[in-house]
Amino acid sequence: MSDPQTTGRPIPGRSETETLSASGGTRRMKAILVLAATLGFVLAPALTSGFGGFDPDLFPIRQDRPPVQPAGYAFGIWGLIYAWLLVHAGFGLLRRAEDRGWDAGRWWLIVSLAVGASWISVANANAPMATVLIWVMLLGALGALWLSPAGRDRWLAQAPVAIYAGWLTAASWVAVGFMLGGYGVLPEAWAATLCLVAAFGMAAAVQTALPRAPEYGATVIWALVAVAVANAGATWPVAGLAVLGVLGMAALVVRSVRTAPA
Repeated sequence: MSDPQTTGRPIPGRSETETLSASGGTRRMKAILVLAATLGFVLAPALTSGFGGFDPDLFPIRQDRPPVQPAGYAFGIWGLIYAWLLVHAGFGLLRRAEDRGWDAGRWWLIVSLAVGASWISVANANAPMATVLIWVMLLGALGALWLSPAGRDRWLAQAPVAIYAGWLTAASWVAVGFMLGGYGVLPEAWAATLCLVAAFGMAAAVQTALPRAPEYGATVIWALVAVAVANAGATWPVAGLAVLGVLGMAALVVRSVRTAPA
């Protein structure tokens, strides 16, 4: 049974104005929680020892430089993600706190960012648990992206969530690749191959379903290019597969830009 506060229908014993006020207060509370979770997420690297990749010794089979891992420069995208998410959270609270479109995906984003605030600490000590948590982050980000408003606010509401979800799509499969290679399930090159194919499949499905969010696909391309760069001259089959993924995602992004409503 739906909650009258979320549907906007009057609550027995309350006037319509009181019901709308209660609904608006709930939405504002969620906007505050988004900002709090975003601040915790953004400040986490400074409050911890930071994260430079999984410790190779966390795995039974050392993972010094597995082919599934992107080149180091690619992680610089976190600066853009952090900054844009902060703008998103601040604008959402100050100017769109009671907006229904902005509110729709807030719980998804709150969960993703709240889990993300603790992720670095977990990842530095327990790679399998960190892998589980990054998938929780990804699912929350995709839920928030699916419900995010486009239109006039797309660059403040949708775009930051799209690049966050895009990077998490790649990072989640990278983590799986570490697990498969580090625990001897597959040789490292085969683990990278499987995870690249899976990452592309997931990203292609999301981009096809959400043509209004080409920033998502563009971020996945950024990650795939970095995998190709990391493997050039070393593991050519993995590098070639990453390049094919780049071309496939680029085609989907171009199609999204051409067909998405203005």
